[in-house]
Amino acid sequence: MSESRLSVFKTYKLYVGGKFPRSESGRVYEVTDSKSGAWLANAPLSSRKDARDAVVAARKAFGGWSGATAYNRGQVLYRVAEMLEGRREQFVREVAAAEGLSKSKAAAVVDATVDRWVWYAGWTDKIAQVVGGANPVAGPYFNLSTPEPTGVVAVLAPQESSFLGLVSVLAPVIATGNTAVVVASERAPLPALSLGEVLATSDVPGGVVNVLSGRTAELAAPLAAHQDVNAIDLAGADAALAKELEVAAADNMKRVLRPGPVDFAADPGTGRLTAFLETKTVWHPTGALGAAGSSY
Repeated sequence: MSESRLSVFKTYKLYVGGKFPRSESGRVYEVTDSKSGAWLANAPLSSRKDARDAVVAARKAFGGWSGATAYNRGQVLYRVAEMLEGRREQFVREVAAAEGLSKSKAAAVVDATVDRWVWYAGWTDKIAQVVGGANPVAGPYFNLSTPEPTGVVAVLAPQESSFLGLVSVLAPVIATGNTAVVVASERAPLPALSLGEVLATSDVPGGVVNVLSGRTAELAAPLAAHQDVNAIDLAGADAALAKELEVAAADNMKRVLRPGPVDFAADPGTGRLTAFLETKTVWHPTGALGAAGSSY
Protein backbone atom coordinates (compact mmCIF):
# COMPACT_ATOMS: atom_id res chain seq x y z
CA MET A 1 0.00 0.00 0.00
CA SER A 2 1.63 3.22 -1.15
CA GLU A 3 -0.67 5.66 0.61
CA SER A 4 0.76 7.03 3.86
CA ARG A 5 -1.42 6.45 6.89
CA LEU A 6 -2.47 9.01 9.47
CA SER A 7 -1.09 8.58 12.96
CA VAL A 8 -3.53 7.79 15.76
CA PHE A 9 -3.07 10.56 18.29
CA LYS A 10 -3.41 9.62 21.92
CA THR A 11 -6.26 11.15 23.92
CA TYR A 12 -4.98 11.83 27.42
CA LYS A 13 -7.54 11.57 30.20
CA LEU A 14 -7.68 11.95 33.96
CA TYR A 15 -7.44 8.93 36.24
CA VAL A 16 -10.09 9.06 38.97
CA GLY A 17 -11.60 6.16 40.88
CA GLY A 18 -9.97 3.61 38.61
CA LYS A 19 -11.57 5.13 35.51
CA PHE A 20 -10.42 7.53 32.80
CA PRO A 21 -12.84 10.46 32.60
CA ARG A 22 -12.40 13.70 30.72
CA SER A 23 -12.66 16.82 32.81
CA GLU A 24 -16.29 17.46 33.72
CA SER A 25 -15.80 20.99 32.36
CA GLY A 26 -14.79 19.66 28.95
CA ARG A 27 -11.77 21.98 28.98
CA VAL A 28 -8.31 21.08 27.67
CA TYR A 29 -5.00 22.89 27.32
CA GLU A 30 -2.10 22.44 24.95
CA VAL A 31 1.02 20.64 26.07
CA THR A 32 4.14 21.39 24.06
CA ASP A 33 7.64 19.99 23.70
CA SER A 34 9.92 21.75 26.19
CA LYS A 35 12.69 22.16 23.59
CA SER A 36 11.03 22.77 20.24
CA GLY A 37 7.70 24.12 21.42
CA ALA A 38 5.93 21.68 19.11
CA TRP A 39 2.43 20.57 20.05
CA LEU A 40 2.37 17.21 21.83
CA ALA A 41 -1.20 16.72 23.02
CA ASN A 42 -4.24 18.30 24.61
CA ALA A 43 -4.38 17.53 28.32
CA PRO A 44 -7.56 17.74 30.40
CA LEU A 45 -7.89 21.02 32.28
CA SER A 46 -9.35 19.74 35.54
CA SER A 47 -11.92 21.72 37.48
CA ARG A 48 -12.73 22.05 41.17
CA LYS A 49 -15.48 19.47 40.63
CA ASP A 50 -12.88 17.01 39.33
CA ALA A 51 -10.82 17.65 42.46
CA ARG A 52 -13.81 16.96 44.71
CA ASP A 53 -14.64 13.79 42.78
CA ALA A 54 -11.06 12.61 43.22
CA VAL A 55 -11.25 13.15 46.99
CA VAL A 56 -14.48 11.12 47.15
CA ALA A 57 -12.79 8.29 45.24
CA ALA A 58 -9.72 8.42 47.47
CA ARG A 59 -11.79 8.31 50.65
CA LYS A 60 -13.82 5.36 49.35
CA ALA A 61 -10.65 3.41 48.61
CA PHE A 62 -8.90 4.24 51.89
CA GLY A 63 -10.48 1.53 54.06
CA GLY A 64 -9.53 -1.34 51.80
CA TRP A 65 -6.04 -0.07 50.99
CA SER A 66 -5.08 0.85 54.55
CA GLY A 67 -6.53 -2.46 55.74
CA ALA A 68 -4.42 -4.52 53.34
CA THR A 69 -1.31 -6.12 54.75
CA ALA A 70 1.90 -4.17 54.31
CA TYR A 71 3.36 -7.15 52.45
CA ASN A 72 0.48 -7.08 49.97
CA ARG A 73 0.96 -3.35 49.36
CA GLY A 74 4.61 -4.09 48.62
CA GLN A 75 3.59 -6.70 46.06
CA VAL A 76 1.30 -4.19 44.36
CA LEU A 77 4.01 -1.51 44.20
CA TYR A 78 6.45 -4.02 42.77
CA ARG A 79 3.85 -4.89 40.14
CA VAL A 80 3.76 -1.21 39.17
CA ALA A 81 7.51 -1.37 38.57
CA GLU A 82 7.06 -4.49 36.42
CA MET A 83 4.39 -2.89 34.26
CA LEU A 84 6.37 0.33 33.96
CA GLU A 85 9.41 -1.60 32.79
CA GLY A 86 7.30 -3.09 30.03
CA ARG A 87 6.29 0.38 28.78
CA ARG A 88 9.77 1.83 29.16
CA GLU A 89 10.12 3.15 25.60
CA GLN A 90 6.86 5.09 25.78
CA PHE A 91 7.92 6.83 28.97
CA VAL A 92 11.38 7.57 27.61
CA ARG A 93 9.75 9.47 24.74
CA GLU A 94 7.34 11.31 27.02
CA VAL A 95 9.98 12.27 29.58
CA ALA A 96 12.39 13.44 26.87
CA ALA A 97 9.72 15.74 25.40
CA ALA A 98 8.48 16.88 28.81
CA GLU A 99 11.85 17.78 30.30
CA GLY A 100 13.96 18.58 27.21
CA LEU A 101 16.31 15.65 27.72
CA SER A 102 18.23 13.51 25.27
CA LYS A 103 16.98 9.97 24.78
CA SER A 104 19.82 8.54 26.86
CA LYS A 105 19.21 10.94 29.76
CA ALA A 106 15.45 10.35 29.61
CA ALA A 107 16.10 6.59 29.69
CA ALA A 108 18.19 7.05 32.84
CA VAL A 109 15.33 9.00 34.45
CA VAL A 110 12.82 6.28 33.58
CA ASP A 111 15.12 3.56 34.92
CA ALA A 112 15.56 5.51 38.15
CA THR A 113 11.79 5.87 38.40
CA VAL A 114 11.25 2.13 38.04
CA ASP A 115 13.89 1.57 40.72
CA ARG A 116 12.13 4.08 42.96
CA TRP A 117 8.94 1.97 42.87
CA VAL A 118 11.01 -1.08 43.84
CA TRP A 119 12.65 0.90 46.68
CA TYR A 120 9.33 1.82 48.24
CA ALA A 121 7.87 -1.64 47.60
CA GLY A 122 10.62 -3.02 49.81
CA TRP A 123 9.84 -0.56 52.62
CA THR A 124 6.11 -1.28 53.01
CA ASP A 125 6.53 -4.06 55.57
CA LYS A 126 9.64 -2.64 57.25
CA ILE A 127 8.80 0.96 58.10
CA ALA A 128 6.73 -0.08 61.13
CA GLN A 129 9.81 -1.66 62.71
CA VAL A 130 11.80 1.52 62.14
CA VAL A 131 9.35 4.05 63.56
CA GLY A 132 7.34 1.83 65.93
CA GLY A 133 8.23 -0.44 68.81
CA ALA A 134 7.87 -1.17 72.49
CA ASN A 135 8.34 1.72 74.90
CA PRO A 136 9.86 1.31 78.38
CA VAL A 137 7.37 2.50 80.99
CA ALA A 138 7.14 2.40 84.77
CA GLY A 139 4.47 -0.08 85.79
CA PRO A 140 3.09 -3.47 84.80
CA TYR A 141 2.22 -2.52 81.24
CA PHE A 142 3.17 -3.24 77.68
CA ASN A 143 3.39 0.07 75.84
CA LEU A 144 3.48 -0.34 72.06
CA SER A 145 3.63 2.37 69.40
CA THR A 146 2.68 1.55 65.81
CA PRO A 147 2.42 3.81 62.73
CA GLU A 148 -0.88 4.15 60.89
CA PRO A 149 -1.71 5.97 57.64
CA THR A 150 -2.99 9.52 57.90
CA GLY A 151 -5.76 9.15 55.29
CA VAL A 152 -6.34 11.02 52.05
CA VAL A 153 -3.25 12.95 50.93
CA ALA A 154 -3.26 15.65 48.26
CA VAL A 155 0.04 15.64 46.37
CA LEU A 156 1.20 18.56 44.24
CA ALA A 157 3.73 16.91 41.97
CA PRO A 158 7.05 18.69 41.32
CA GLN A 159 6.86 21.02 38.33
CA GLU A 160 10.27 20.30 36.79
CA SER A 161 10.75 16.59 37.52
CA SER A 162 7.63 15.36 35.78
CA PHE A 163 8.20 11.63 36.31
CA LEU A 164 10.95 10.74 38.79
CA GLY A 165 9.88 13.59 41.05
CA LEU A 166 6.23 12.61 40.69
CA VAL A 167 6.87 9.00 41.72
CA SER A 168 9.23 10.10 44.50
CA VAL A 169 6.40 12.02 46.18
CA LEU A 170 3.56 9.63 45.29
CA ALA A 171 5.02 6.18 46.04
CA PRO A 172 5.76 6.80 49.75
CA VAL A 173 2.21 8.09 50.28
CA ILE A 174 0.55 4.91 49.07
CA ALA A 175 3.29 2.59 50.36
CA THR A 176 2.27 3.46 53.91
CA GLY A 177 -1.45 2.87 53.31
CA ASN A 178 -2.67 6.34 52.42
CA THR A 179 -4.65 7.17 49.30
CA ALA A 180 -3.69 10.06 47.04
CA VAL A 181 -5.05 12.82 44.86
CA VAL A 182 -2.20 13.92 42.60
CA VAL A 183 -2.00 17.21 40.72
CA ALA A 184 0.42 16.57 37.85
CA SER A 185 3.10 19.01 36.71
CA GLU A 186 1.22 21.84 35.03
CA ARG A 187 3.69 22.27 32.19
CA ALA A 188 4.48 18.59 31.66
CA PRO A 189 1.51 16.42 32.73
CA LEU A 190 1.75 13.66 30.12
CA PRO A 191 4.04 11.24 32.04
CA ALA A 192 1.69 11.48 35.04
CA LEU A 193 -1.40 10.83 32.93
CA SER A 194 0.28 7.83 31.31
CA LEU A 195 1.25 6.57 34.76
CA GLY A 196 -2.48 6.33 35.48
CA GLU A 197 -2.72 3.74 32.71
CA VAL A 198 0.07 1.74 34.34
CA LEU A 199 -1.58 1.92 37.76
CA ALA A 200 -4.88 0.72 36.30
CA THR A 201 -3.21 -2.51 35.15
CA SER A 202 -0.99 -3.06 38.19
CA ASP A 203 -3.44 -4.36 40.84
CA VAL A 204 -3.67 -0.90 42.45
CA PRO A 205 -7.33 -0.68 43.57
CA GLY A 206 -9.35 2.08 41.91
CA GLY A 207 -9.29 5.29 43.91
CA VAL A 208 -6.00 4.63 45.69
CA VAL A 209 -4.29 7.01 43.26
CA ASN A 210 -6.20 9.71 41.39
CA VAL A 211 -4.37 11.84 38.82
CA LEU A 212 -5.51 15.32 37.79
CA SER A 213 -3.93 17.65 35.24
CA GLY A 214 -4.45 21.37 34.86
CA ARG A 215 -3.59 24.59 36.68
CA THR A 216 -1.82 23.74 39.91
CA ALA A 217 -3.09 26.80 41.80
CA GLU A 218 -6.66 26.26 40.61
CA LEU A 219 -6.74 22.66 41.85
CA ALA A 220 -4.61 23.06 44.96
CA ALA A 221 -6.88 25.63 46.59
CA PRO A 222 -9.98 23.39 46.92
CA LEU A 223 -7.82 20.44 47.96
CA ALA A 224 -6.09 22.42 50.72
CA ALA A 225 -9.46 23.62 52.03
CA HIS A 226 -11.27 20.28 51.65
CA GLN A 227 -12.44 18.92 54.99
CA ASP A 228 -11.98 15.30 53.91
CA VAL A 229 -8.34 15.71 52.89
CA ASN A 230 -6.06 14.82 55.80
CA ALA A 231 -2.69 15.98 54.51
CA ILE A 232 -1.06 17.83 51.64
CA ASP A 233 2.38 17.67 50.05
CA LEU A 234 3.31 21.06 48.58
CA ALA A 235 6.24 19.83 46.48
CA GLY A 236 4.89 21.47 43.31
CA ALA A 237 3.90 24.82 44.80
CA ASP A 238 5.96 28.00 44.66
CA ALA A 239 6.59 30.01 47.83
CA ALA A 240 3.58 32.33 47.47
CA LEU A 241 1.13 29.53 46.66
CA ALA A 242 2.53 27.32 49.43
CA LYS A 243 1.88 30.04 52.01
CA GLU A 244 -1.74 30.42 50.88
CA LEU A 245 -2.29 26.66 50.95
CA GLU A 246 -0.82 26.31 54.43
CA VAL A 247 -3.31 28.85 55.72
CA ALA A 248 -6.20 26.98 54.07
CA ALA A 249 -4.92 23.62 55.35
CA ALA A 250 -4.93 24.86 58.94
CA ASP A 251 -8.73 24.94 58.95
CA ASN A 252 -8.95 21.20 59.66
CA MET A 253 -5.35 20.85 60.88
CA LYS A 254 -4.04 18.97 57.86
CA ARG A 255 -0.53 17.65 57.95
CA VAL A 256 1.53 19.83 55.59
CA LEU A 257 4.81 18.88 53.97
CA ARG A 258 6.43 22.12 52.89
CA PRO A 259 8.26 22.46 49.59
CA GLY A 260 12.01 22.74 49.44
CA PRO A 261 15.00 21.94 47.25
CA VAL A 262 15.17 18.19 46.64
CA ASP A 263 17.55 16.09 44.56
CA PHE A 264 15.17 13.41 43.36
CA ALA A 265 18.04 11.40 41.89
CA ALA A 266 19.58 10.93 45.34
CA ASP A 267 18.79 8.19 47.85
CA PRO A 268 15.26 9.11 49.02
CA GLY A 269 15.65 7.91 52.60
CA THR A 270 12.57 7.43 54.79
CA GLY A 271 11.53 11.05 55.30
CA ARG A 272 8.55 10.95 52.97
CA LEU A 273 7.48 7.55 54.27
CA THR A 274 7.10 8.94 57.78
CA ALA A 275 5.66 12.32 56.76
CA PHE A 276 2.13 11.01 56.46
CA LEU A 277 2.00 8.48 59.28
CA GLU A 278 0.24 8.84 62.62
CA THR A 279 1.52 7.04 65.71
CA LYS A 280 -0.94 4.98 67.74
CA THR A 281 0.18 3.95 71.22
CA VAL A 282 -1.50 1.11 73.10
CA TRP A 283 -1.17 0.31 76.80
CA HIS A 284 -1.85 -3.26 77.89
CA PRO A 285 -1.49 -4.69 81.41
CA THR A 286 1.11 -7.41 81.80
CA GLY A 287 -0.58 -9.00 84.79
CA ALA A 288 0.56 -9.38 88.37
CA LEU A 289 4.23 -8.95 89.19
CA GLY A 290 5.39 -11.36 91.87
CA ALA A 291 8.67 -12.24 93.54
CA ALA A 292 9.27 -15.01 91.05
CA GLY A 293 8.80 -12.66 88.10
CA SER A 294 5.97 -11.36 85.99
CA SER A 295 2.77 -13.28 85.32
CA TYR A 296 0.90 -12.92 82.02
